[in-house]
Amino acid sequence: MKLSVWTYEGPPHVGAMRVATGMTGLHYVLHAPQGDTYADLLFTMIERRNHRPPVTYTTFQARDLGSDTADLFKQTCMDAYERFRPQALIVGASCTAELIQDDPGGLAARMGLPVPVIPLELPSYQRKENWGASETFFQIVRHLAKPCAPTAGLTCNILGGTALGFRHRDDVAEITRLLEGLGIGVNVAAPLGASPADIARLPAAEFNVMLYPEIAEPACRWLEREHGQKYTRTVPIGVGATRDFVAEVAEITGMAPPVRADESQLRLPWWSASVDSTYLTGKRVFIFGDGTHALAAARVARDEMGFEVVGLGCYNREFARDIRAAAKDYGVTPLITDDYLDVEAAIEQVQPEMILGTQMERHIGKRLGIPCAVISAPVHVQDFPARYSPVMGHEGANVLFDTWVHPLVMGLEEHLLHMFREDFEFHDDAGPSHLSGHAKPAPKLEIVPDAPAPEGAFIWAIDAEKELRKIPFFVRGKARRNTETFAAERGIEAISIETLYDAKAHYAR
Repeated sequence: MKLSVWTYEGPPHVGAMRVATGMTGLHYVLHAPQGDTYADLLFTMIERRNHRPPVTYTTFQARDLGSDTADLFKQTCMDAYERFRPQALIVGASCTAELIQDDPGGLAARMGLPVPVIPLELPSYQRKENWGASETFFQIVRHLAKPCAPTAGLTCNILGGTALGFRHRDDVAEITRLLEGLGIGVNVAAPLGASPADIARLPAAEFNVMLYPEIAEPACRWLEREHGQKYTRTVPIGVGATRDFVAEVAEITGMAPPVRADESQLRLPWWSASVDSTYLTGKRVFIFGDGTHALAAARVARDEMGFEVVGLGCYNREFARDIRAAAKDYGVTPLITDDYLDVEAAIEQVQPEMILGTQMERHIGKRLGIPCAVISAPVHVQDFPARYSPVMGHEGANVLFDTWVHPLVMGLEEHLLHMFREDFEFHDDAGPSHLSGHAKPAPKLEIVPDAPAPEGAFIWAIDAEKELRKIPFFVRGKARRNTETFAAERGIEAISIETLYDAKAHYAR
């Protein structure tokens, strides 16, 4: 396994935790040493859950390796059942415990517990978190879903939502409301909010909604093959994709066309057609995240907000083919990597005006001075808002409008403040005029043109540096690089304001 400061996905047993923690009546017994016991931290601190995740660890230590860790696992299984009385157990090993080869699935199967025991074989050194969640959900469905009588009315299952997913809780609620507006009930939403008993009655629905392909596709394929349930392929993120989703649902269910959901609450289409939106037309955006959200974001960015997509990529290689096909359509080079340093280098190269990415790209954007809106996991606590904030369906389109447009609009406001920094009220030495009392003056930027520069660096004159600071922060880095490239090609070591103007004229041709 590659060690990294940051990682886009954890090991596959974290994916299993996401499924177990999203469900009720299910318990996960994880064979793991001290150090792999971090579920509480993930789900109570980051997701701000009001109860602990249903995960029990064997928590063996170095001294236990000289004895029988298999007995320790069996005792832990029995204790977990006696304490929590779940409807079903899933059992597996963490990446470290996998090395001692105790076979948790086989051990648990021979214990004779009075509930279904589902073994998980999650190869930690070949696979990652999303695959682990997908495989866990598939195994739960395969073991528990049983043939049953169809529901009285037209219903579907909504599949794919998990704990620790990007806005999954609110997405499920929004799509439930959208389907109910079409006269379609929801039989089961799983794994998020479902119990093993709910999983057993999945086949009673007419069809399945595959909300997150990374998690739900194997289960959807199995349900189609074994129980004849069709499933949707369109992910309803954005106005256009939501309309396509409704049309696909109508085709699957045989509804008479034209079928259209109530769009009275949509605000994005009106704004996109307004005069104010022209400020954002053609803004260059770099998009990176999980495959589902990156593909959806690219469509919304170009077709609904008028942005120019200058970069597109994902970190889960299972979606590499889809990303490459989309990148060809957008005329960009696809980026398939799980190394954040590769992503940072790509962003630096194209110098976008905004990034649509993950928590990692948020930090990259801060370092590069580029605004970033988070569109995908991995995320942090600020991306689990207490308010209702989906990214799917009609309200989701409104949320995308807010979270994507505001960084650019606020960037313009900051730019205007920089333009007027010499004004008596806005210059660097002035305190905040809107606060009472005596504010401490902001530290003034010192520019020392005669200071020794590192090898290969350029010396900027004071007036050139001041002029550069008038350029909006989200393109200032590109302007600096262009000017320095222009100067290097002409053998200029000290950049004056004339050099800055000459470079600007050169690249504006």
